[in-house]
Amino acid sequence: MEEKNLICICCPLGCPLTVALENGEVVSVTGNTCPRGAAYGRREVTNPTRIVTSTALVSGGVLPVVSVKTASDIPKGKIKDVMDAIRQIHAVAPVQIGDVLLHDAAGTGADIVATKNIPVATGFKEN
Repeated sequence: MEEKNLICICCPLGCPLTVALENGEVVSVTGNTCPRGAAYGRREVTNPTRIVTSTALVSGGVLPVVSVKTASDIPKGKIKDVMDAIRQIHAVAPVQIGDVLLHDAAGTGADIVATKNIPVATGFKEN
């Protein structure tokens, strides 16, 4: 039987998890203090996912970039593809928190959304 040791990231407690695997299947998760920890341990060893945060270019705004994130978890193996897609985004101010700047990033089903308001810069005129 194989064991993987993890630290749960579902809440600030940071429970030390031990996930037991047999033939690639999760047999047990121990060390968690809540059901979310058990679910996290199972998911992390079988199909790890992440929220991706970054910045995207903005034209005509008071700032040249806007902070962005995936609207949902994506497979960990798709992070590079999603980052490549984010690098292609070029938004035009104004940008509002929650604006979808890219649908279905890299075929993951997750949208890229703005996490900051970027107002139009004074005197900016779009060409």
